[in-house]
Amino acid sequence: MSKMPDVPLSSIERPRCGRCLTRMMLARLAPLPDGSEERTFECPKCNAIETRTVADPLKSEAVVRLTTNVRPPV
Repeated sequence: MSKMPDVPLSSIERPRCGRCLTRMMLARLAPLPDGSEERTFECPKCNAIETRTVADPLKSEAVVRLTTNVRPPV
């Protein structure tokens, strides 16, 4: 039997549990003052909890680089 590839179905990546490798579920999402988010994931199989801080994608270096070079057409 071949393994199916992991295909993200949402914009929030669901990490694998460090204990049992089950895909974790997003439990809480909290905005931080600097525009980033604190995401708390829980494993549905072994109840492990993991928290990650994710930067605001609209404030990334790539977006800043693209928007600073935008000029009206000549």
